[in-house]
Amino acid sequence: MAIWVKLPCCSGLVLLFLFLGLLLEAWAGKIRYSVPEETDKDSFVGNIAKDLGLQPQELAERGVRIVSRGRTQLFALNPRSGSLVTAGRIDREELCAQSERCLVSFNILVEDKMKLFPVEVEIIDINDNTPQFQLEEVEFKMNEITTPGTRIPLPFGQDLDVGMNSLQSYQLSSNAHFSLDVQQGADGSQHPEMVLQSPLDREKEAFHHLLLTASDGGNPIHSGTLRIHVQVVDANDNPPAFTQAEYHMSVPENVPLGTRLLTVKATDPDEGANGEVTYSFHNIDQKIAQIFLLDSYTGEISNKEPLDFEEYEIYPMEIQAQDGAGLMARTKVQIKVLDINDNAPEVTVTSVTTAVPENFPPETIIALISVHDQDSGENGHITCSIPGNLPFKVEKLVDNYYRLVTERTLDRELTSRYNITVTATDQGIPTLSTETYISLQVTDINDNPPAFPKDSYFTYIPENNPRGASIFSVTAHDADSDENSRVTYSLAEDTFLGAPLSSYLSINSDTGVLYALRSFDYEQLQELQLRVTAHDSGDPPLSSNVSLSIFLLDQNDNAPEILYPTFPNDGSTGVELAPRSAEPGYLVTKVVAVDRDSGQNAWLSYRLLKASEPGLFSVGLHTGEVRTARALLDRDALKQSLVVAVQDHGQPPLSATVTLTVAVADSIPDVLADLGSLEPSTNPDDSSLTLYLVVAVAAVSCVFLAFVIVLLALRLRRWHTSRLLQSSEGGLVGVPASHFVGVDGVRAFLQTYSHEVSLTADSGKSHLIFPQPNYADTLISQESCEKSEPLLVTQDLLEDKKETFSQQAPPNTDWRFSQAQRPSTSGSQNGDETGTWPNNQFDTEMLQAMILASASEAADGSSTLGGGAGTMGLSARYGPQFTLQHVPDYRQNVYIPGSNATLTNAAGKRDGKAPAGGNGNKKKSGKKEKK
Repeated sequence: MAIWVKLPCCSGLVLLFLFLGLLLEAWAGKIRYSVPEETDKDSFVGNIAKDLGLQPQELAERGVRIVSRGRTQLFALNPRSGSLVTAGRIDREELCAQSERCLVSFNILVEDKMKLFPVEVEIIDINDNTPQFQLEEVEFKMNEITTPGTRIPLPFGQDLDVGMNSLQSYQLSSNAHFSLDVQQGADGSQHPEMVLQSPLDREKEAFHHLLLTASDGGNPIHSGTLRIHVQVVDANDNPPAFTQAEYHMSVPENVPLGTRLLTVKATDPDEGANGEVTYSFHNIDQKIAQIFLLDSYTGEISNKEPLDFEEYEIYPMEIQAQDGAGLMARTKVQIKVLDINDNAPEVTVTSVTTAVPENFPPETIIALISVHDQDSGENGHITCSIPGNLPFKVEKLVDNYYRLVTERTLDRELTSRYNITVTATDQGIPTLSTETYISLQVTDINDNPPAFPKDSYFTYIPENNPRGASIFSVTAHDADSDENSRVTYSLAEDTFLGAPLSSYLSINSDTGVLYALRSFDYEQLQELQLRVTAHDSGDPPLSSNVSLSIFLLDQNDNAPEILYPTFPNDGSTGVELAPRSAEPGYLVTKVVAVDRDSGQNAWLSYRLLKASEPGLFSVGLHTGEVRTARALLDRDALKQSLVVAVQDHGQPPLSATVTLTVAVADSIPDVLADLGSLEPSTNPDDSSLTLYLVVAVAAVSCVFLAFVIVLLALRLRRWHTSRLLQSSEGGLVGVPASHFVGVDGVRAFLQTYSHEVSLTADSGKSHLIFPQPNYADTLISQESCEKSEPLLVTQDLLEDKKETFSQQAPPNTDWRFSQAQRPSTSGSQNGDETGTWPNNQFDTEMLQAMILASASEAADGSSTLGGGAGTMGLSARYGPQFTLQHVPDYRQNVYIPGSNATLTNAAGKRDGKAPAGGNGNKKKSGKKEKK
């Protein structure tokens, strides 16, 4: 670790010193080297790589470098050999002046480990300086009466070298009167004195010229000379005397220039010129002589340059007093400089890291800081600090080194850059401080997933949107930076109506804009629920998702669909029947339509677009009910053609039309005759079928007529009893409702049981229509009798009927059909209450049996073919409370076995009565009592 220093002699002593140096180095824990001064540049000092346990090539790889404070770099590292070499010529006297040992201390920094290794290099002195005197010559005046043995101090020489190379001896040229005596000072310095050996005689020799030689102990020996001139003067027997042997003074270092610091005083009892004393500096350092000014007449000492405690704590000087005759006296002066806090701390950032990732653990070293204060004591005691609101702290290391470390984990999203102010403060009064700034960049890691502003989104789009149209946009933000913050979007896999979501929608991965890949149909799909995922581009990537609800808005893209009337597919013709005796407001039929749209787009209104006989029929605006607008006349044609338009309320509105054929006749034979004349039959089988139908209808009519006759007979038998009721305010009190029936009731009953046959020329395609009986207006209830109503229908009853006819059911808001409520195909149901007509032979025979049974039950005033206000369970569907939920499938046909004719149900089409009215309920009760 230490190098061999070749010396010309004393090699054994040198080896001993080197061995002791090794032991001392091991004990001190430092790396020590030595090198002679004045060596050439790049001279070998020591193998630093070996002492650090590294290979030479590792010096550059691990960032090994020299760290020193406030001085010129004296040494350098050779990266090839791993050795420490000199950076230039080293002058020991310039570095250490007269110090016995000249040590240069610095630190070796291993950058990757942030570790310091102290190094100490001793600069070995060589004999490169010659002893010198401050003056080239000196002159003394000596009285001739000076007694032998008198000592005259001589200026001492100065040699900047140390040890054996420093000044070792003085020699005085030979002279009969003077000799040289060298005194050893307390500090080991030599003080030459010239001793008078024999009395002087001015008359013999007035001047004596001597030569003082100062020699060092180097090899070769260097020497310097001082010329001494001694003038022998007349006698002066009293030398000057100082008032104090030594003078001491303490002054602060910031004393102003020109301040009188101290006054020395010397007295001479002689008179005249022998008593005049002058003062001068004697044996004073050249630098000190440039700082102080001595008044040669008053002895005042003042400063002509600023005092610096850091350079000299004590300024030593010697003052000489000499009288006019040449007698001298000397005294010592020591001016002590008091330190003040006039030096701010020095801060040096030795090593710093400019960027750290945000996931670095606590106690990570950011910078290595060196501080120094040239003041002493408390003025030189330094503390290092940083602001308390930063996630860093300062820790003290060896010497005056500090390190800046992280106190907790950093978060770039909170603070991406720190400007750290490191403040070094001393303890002086007033305190001085120095600030240095360290800029630290916190680099990003992917620790934040993309975030959506909302937890969920929803949007509305109209149906029938164009393909490829932008329908919505989502945006997610990532708090990270650069690639970690670049967000891409995607849709989570899902299926709708058996198709993948990707066939419905797509999303721009960069912008988050959603596009529709198809045109949506509200009637098929009302809502889309999906999840949008946002991924960042970090490693590993992070993601988050958000739910998006897309609601479709209905557009008016569906025209109304006519459910009734609809014509069979076999070519047969459906005809509605209106008796000529129908009163105004008589319900002929009802147009039933639906719209697949929703809301306002599905609100339907009905109007009569065209009629063969204007003014004869009217159509309910919201119900679609076709009613007679006036009484039918004989001149009215048998066949009336009506065109009904159904229109929705969308924008623009859509509509559909249906053509109705209404047959006007009072009896079924009329219908058969008229319809038979419309189209003659050409098929003999069709003619025979028509004959069977006519016979069946005639039989039913006969049964009905027999029922009417029996009913009238019963009424006449009770005529006597009813006469008493008529005489009492024209009312019937206490008479059962089943004992009589009003004329209007009989007429209604007859109208209800009128049978109409619609025959075409082709009997196989004819329709036989059986209207259903309606008992609602046939029998007078018991409650009506108890209210003493007249036997005949009064005007009030007629007005009630008119009000019933004028009432319209409100539009049904729930326009949609369930699967069970929609009209179905033939044979879907077996003639149940929903109105589906039979489609097989067994059900048709049951229907025929019910028709025949109705005629026989009519004789007893009751019927089992229907409930409520109508027969066969169909009359309620044409009341004011008619809703689309009760729409039967009017497209179905009833086939009579053994015949090609088809039966269509026209029940209720001519029923203009309101079965839900008050009187209707009472009559129903009366009917039940009668039954």
